[in-house]
Amino acid sequence: MIRRLRIFSLLAAICAFAAVTPSASQAQSVLTHHVRDAVVSGTAQPVGALRSDQAMTLDLVLPLRNPAGLDRFLRDVYSPNSPDYRRYLSVSDFTARFGPTQQDYDAVVRFAETNGLVVTGGTRDGMDVQVQGPASAVEAAFHVTMRTYRHPTENRTFYSPDQEPTHGLPFNLWHVSGMDNYSVPRPLLVNRNDFARANHISPSALVAHATTGSGPASSFLGSDMRAAYYGGGSLTGAGQNLGLLEYLGTDLADLNTYYANTGQAIHVPITLLSTDGTSTSCVYPACDDTEQTLDMTQALGMAPNLASLVVYVGSSDTAIISAMTTHNPLPATIGCSWGWTPVDPSTLDPYFMKMAAQGQNFFAASGDSSTWSQSVVAWPADDAYVVSVGGTDLVTSGAAGPWQSETAWVDSGGGISPDGIAIPAWQRLAGVINSSNRGSTSVRNGPDVAANANFTFYVCADQSGCTANLYGGTSFAAPMWAAYIALVNQQLASNGKAPIGFLNPTIYAQNVTSSYATNFHDITSGSSGSYSAVPGYDLVTGWGSPNSGLIAALVGPQTAGFSMSASPAMIGMGQGASANSTVTVSSLNGYNSPVALTVAGCPGNTTCTLNPTSVTPPANGTATSVLTIATTSSSPAGSYTLTISGNAGVQTTTVSLTISAAAGDFSISAPATISVSRGSRSTATISLAAIGAGSGVTLSTTGLPSRVTATYSPNPAPASGSSRMTITASRRATAGTFTVTIKGNNGIYSHATTTSVTVH
Repeated sequence: MIRRLRIFSLLAAICAFAAVTPSASQAQSVLTHHVRDAVVSGTAQPVGALRSDQAMTLDLVLPLRNPAGLDRFLRDVYSPNSPDYRRYLSVSDFTARFGPTQQDYDAVVRFAETNGLVVTGGTRDGMDVQVQGPASAVEAAFHVTMRTYRHPTENRTFYSPDQEPTHGLPFNLWHVSGMDNYSVPRPLLVNRNDFARANHISPSALVAHATTGSGPASSFLGSDMRAAYYGGGSLTGAGQNLGLLEYLGTDLADLNTYYANTGQAIHVPITLLSTDGTSTSCVYPACDDTEQTLDMTQALGMAPNLASLVVYVGSSDTAIISAMTTHNPLPATIGCSWGWTPVDPSTLDPYFMKMAAQGQNFFAASGDSSTWSQSVVAWPADDAYVVSVGGTDLVTSGAAGPWQSETAWVDSGGGISPDGIAIPAWQRLAGVINSSNRGSTSVRNGPDVAANANFTFYVCADQSGCTANLYGGTSFAAPMWAAYIALVNQQLASNGKAPIGFLNPTIYAQNVTSSYATNFHDITSGSSGSYSAVPGYDLVTGWGSPNSGLIAALVGPQTAGFSMSASPAMIGMGQGASANSTVTVSSLNGYNSPVALTVAGCPGNTTCTLNPTSVTPPANGTATSVLTIATTSSSPAGSYTLTISGNAGVQTTTVSLTISAAAGDFSISAPATISVSRGSRSTATISLAAIGAGSGVTLSTTGLPSRVTATYSPNPAPASGSSRMTITASRRATAGTFTVTIKGNNGIYSHATTTSVTVH
């Protein structure tokens, strides 16, 4: 078995590569592996060549900039003694410090287009460029031959490059997702009957005590998990954003059926977001949405008043997680109930490290095939920057009742990382690994935490009805934990504190102290595969499930602070109008000091003022300021987010502003990039859209280099239509890439858009 790059040696390798600036003429490598062990060893028998016209979808991932600096930052941001403790980075700040430069990102876009690949997505903040093209273009771009092979353990063929890819960029890429389909991601849930059949036991024996839930046939609902692990407190996840990773879309009719049948209601806006063009729809029998629906019910049951729940759907792991690290609003807590085997287990480390730097938490189900091994999927639950969630068998005191007892679930995934991930610092703490739990002192152990995963749940899916006590799996536990941390983050926010961020450094440090018994239910009975539940940390249930004192332990002592809100939080207005919103500053825990207020995000030709700009709330009371928004006839129509900050961003609140244009206004857009060769011409379509009745729009251009001209036909262009832009470059034109402004004027309104013109 070929050993993959490991996390810590990997950082050193990246730094070594970063220290060298190769020439553009050299063929550069990709820093991760792309050829499966089965191909290298010959275990997978070759079948033939992949058809040259086979459509392929790739995600080109750029490497981190200054990875050693990011490693130092993460040590500081999770060290309570550091001045940077929990001072997380914004998406843009992370890009500025550790993401690719604009120059490098643009170079990858040009590389793809030059090699016959169509750019379909990706962002600089997301560190990726998504492309599509035929296999022949992929082979030429990356100097490989795409071949097909017979899968060594599954009855199918797969495609793979015959060797590691290289490319003509002047720097190394990090990874190219989509170059093989050896591993098909699978949901980590299991059917009771399938499990019983495989283990030669009666299905009824698996759920003989499943009589304490409040759902049909005494099955557990998501709300039962809230009652068992949190209780009757007031935290509901309000103000928090949660994300779910899914490889397939869903049908929200199944979610609605679940809530209708249980007599409950959905209070959370749900967004289905395609991250790479994958359909967000899932209609049975072509598509099974059991996993996707149960993930939502478990998350919503634990945190019923989230600000948002976004289901991130995609076919590429890098595309999905790239979106999770850049989407607005940023999900502070994420659940993943899928497992797959990456060609290189270091592939997602830059994204997981980015999540930790941005204060995000990624919970991954530890699996439903017992002890981890080379043949039992552990990924992504064994990554060092992921919270791995194992399974338990829970009994409550009654329907919607509190926790009563808990044992290890017989099929809970866990053990020692089969991917050879180095043991992280928080598992090296004295008292974590011992002779009783039989963990490794050199390799990452899992899981970290656990929750109910037995065949005791109520599930609706596939537009075909619902089942009780049929499905189980750690896939129930992962979204449950993600939502539980939303409760923690809600309490932290109300105390004026930052989110908890990556959970493991905190809980491992706390649980080796005397407070462990009040923070977690220590699961000490039951086993799964090679390991048994023992007092303290173990390789079946981790530290256990959340106990009544965990939220208080994670939040820490309450400190004086303040919170902010705006009413109304959504304002719609026309050009030449004014509107107000009241900003309320509320004291927390006796806070009684001045709060300086500022507003950002006001669109052009519009004024946004606060009066007063400093308020002092009375202890445990409130103070207000009035935000006044005044538009002009030249205010640009569109939707905007105004951010009101207190004390330079200690607390913020937002107002969503929509400006409607008067009749006669228009919008203008152009392609993001245009390329032209010297001595030739290139064309592009400039699109216009009228708002109300509009007149013709006269187009003009600024920013073109010497000996390059632009003409438009027609000009004036129709107010709602398009014009053909022709760029002509003489043989002596100046080469390079230029930001060009295209202006439109209809005698009343004037708007502009920009494009990047490359002359070569």
